[in-house]
Order: sequence, then C-alpha cells, then structure tokens
Amino acid sequence: MKKNGKFYQLASELYAARGVDTEKALATLQAIEIGIHAWQGDDVTGFEQSGNALTGGCQVTGNYPGCARTAAELMADLDYTLALLPGRHRVGLQGHEVDKMFPGVDRDAFTIENFSGWLGWAKSKKIGLDIAPAFYGHPKLDNNLSLAHPDRGIREFWINHGLRCREIGAAFGKALGTPSVVNFWAPDGFKDTPADRMAARKRLMASLDACFEPRFSEKYERDAVEAKLFGIGVESCTVGSHEFYLLYAATRGKMCCFDTGHFHPTEVVSDKLSAYFCMLDEVLLHVSRGVRWDSDHVTTLNDELLALARESLAASKGTKIHYMLDYFDASINRLAAWVIGARDFRKALLIALLEPKESAEAEKKLDYTARLAAQEAARTLPWGAVWQEFLDRSGVPDDFQVLQVLRDYEKRVLSRRN
Repeated sequence: MKKNGKFYQLASELYAARGVDTEKALATLQAIEIGIHAWQGDDVTGFEQSGNALTGGCQVTGNYPGCARTAAELMADLDYTLALLPGRHRVGLQGHEVDKMFPGVDRDAFTIENFSGWLGWAKSKKIGLDIAPAFYGHPKLDNNLSLAHPDRGIREFWINHGLRCREIGAAFGKALGTPSVVNFWAPDGFKDTPADRMAARKRLMASLDACFEPRFSEKYERDAVEAKLFGIGVESCTVGSHEFYLLYAATRGKMCCFDTGHFHPTEVVSDKLSAYFCMLDEVLLHVSRGVRWDSDHVTTLNDELLALARESLAASKGTKIHYMLDYFDASINRLAAWVIGARDFRKALLIALLEPKESAEAEKKLDYTARLAAQEAARTLPWGAVWQEFLDRSGVPDDFQVLQVLRDYEKRVLSRRN
C-alpha cells in the first residue's frame, strides 16, 4: 500500500458516510481541463523582438531571474511545469508570443506559420492551444485606443490582427482535434473623463463585428469577449466594460469571459455564474486573484477560489465552462507561480466535488440553521488525503516536495538566462 493509501481509505470511508463517492470525484477531477496561461512565463512581453513597449495596462512587477526570452525557452518551461501538474491541461497564448517572425510581417498579417513551432509542440504533448489577440504592447496602441480608435487605419490594423488570431485559432483546433478558444480583450479607454463615451463604444462594437464576420466551425474555434473594470491609464472610462461585453456576447452568440480580477473588489465572479447560466450556456473563466484591483496575483486557496470552483461546477455541470489561469508575477519563480496556482485551483475543484449534499437538502426544506451547520462541518472533512491520492496516482511530487524540484530547474536552467 502506498504511503498515503491508508489515509485515503479512511477518508474515503468518511466521505462515503456522507454520501460522497471519492472515486467518482477523482475521475471527474482528472477529466477537467485547466488552461495554463503561457504569458506568466515571459512577463507578457511576447517574442516579436521589435522592442515594442509594454503598454495597455499589462504591467508586470518584479525582476526574478529566468524570464523566458524566446518561444523555445517558454516551451521548455511549460514542459517542466506540466510534468509537475496532475490532471488534464491545455495552454493559452497571447497573439505576440510567436515562435517565428518574418521580415515585414506585423501582427495584422500573422499566420499559422508564425506559430508553427507551438503547433508542433502541442501535437507532441497531445494538448490543445488557445490564443488571444494582443491589442497592446505596440506603437499602434495610440493614446490607449486600438479597436475603438477614431482613426480608421489604426482600427483596421487591429481588426486584421483579431481576424488573423481567429484564423490561427481555427488552425490550432483543426490540427489538434480540440476547439481553440480565441479571447478578445482590448485595453481601450480614457485616463480622464471623456466627452463622448458612446462614440468610442460604437467604434469598438463595429470593430468587433468586423473581427467576427468570418464564420469558423465550432469544432475548431470558439470566440469569447472579456471585460475589465479599468486599467492603468484608463481609470475614468474603460470602453469594453462588463455591461458592454455581456450584452455583446448575448446578442452576438459569443462567450463572455469573466476574469476574477476585472471587477470591483467587493464583487465576486462566483455569484455571477449562476445568473449567467440561466440564459447563456458557455463561459470562459479567467482565474486569478485580484488585490485591490486587477493585480493578477497567483491564486491561493481562499474563500473566493473555493466559491468560484463550487459555483462553476454547480452552474455549468462542468461541461460548458472553459477554465484558464490568468495571472503574472515576476517577483517569484515563474514556474512556481504556475504550479502553485494551478494546483490550488484544482484543489478548489476537488473540494467542490467532495461536497456532501446535507446543506442542499437543508436548503430545500428552508432549514437555514441546518444548512449553515452542514456547510461548516464539511470544512473539517479530510479532503487533503483525497488530494494526496490524486497526486500519487498522477505520479507527481506532493506539495511539500515540489518546490525542491522547481529549485533544481532554477539552478540548472533559469539562473543561466541572465
């Protein structure tokens, strides 16, 4: 029997007494795909080698050694990271994380050839690839405006970038056998009070309509749109607000992307999901940890992460939700950020899957005292033994051992990059 075997057996029996099948929970957890965000590894700078400034609110703080400088280095970092994670995964790219550049070709003319290395890598890993247009970090993000810019030529540049990313996503989906989610977020907005919010939003709407005009099979490509509360330099008006994108998604048949750091600190995405799924049936969920505002901290196993996992599974039954991590921290080991954050979100999903039914049954009877008692009692159940069993079966180091494995990679690889 494995070291954890007896603890898992006892935990399984305790859960069974509460009507929970731990084997079913583990099987479900294994099947859930979590998207790993490539941009944590390169500090959202991409690999165009053009010297473009980092603009548009994607400010990464810290200078920890070992940032990936090329797509090949980023693939190597992801290889090492994925080997330390239990369960199924896919990888999300930003539209400037190319592995090849060609003379005279800018973002508005990228093709699958600019990402052919990524495609070959994903085939070898048997995982899916997602992509998001990068409407930032480029001279044509002018005065914090891209798709909503009043200059038609600038808008057309960014529209073409959006179109190219959708074509690349469809190529990913066709080649890899799993639809690629193409997520649109633009940093457009105004630092001070605008005179005409409506005009900017109508320009954004028209630009998005142009980006989404070509139709791709849902077998290959899915579209999503992502809102934001505000960003650096757009504190007074974010053109693509939550209301704008929620209505756009509903009227255009697109997915809405909920980023857990893109709302007021007193708002929680966990509360929004059941409302969304009453009327819409597919969502993209960007999981991070906002502190004060969209600071995109590494996820920790806090109350909101637990609520997010529970509500996402309860509302969607896990079949119509796309999970993608979305944080970037350059003040710590970047691979550790991936591993700790991804493990924490999967832990939250496991805890949700192991939830006994007493609280729901009490609620049906309007017995809120019993509901509270059941919810609090469930916190003491030994989910940690079930998690350790999941790690053992996956053949990955446990949470106490994994940092040493990451330190070894840091010493052998990351420290030599600077």
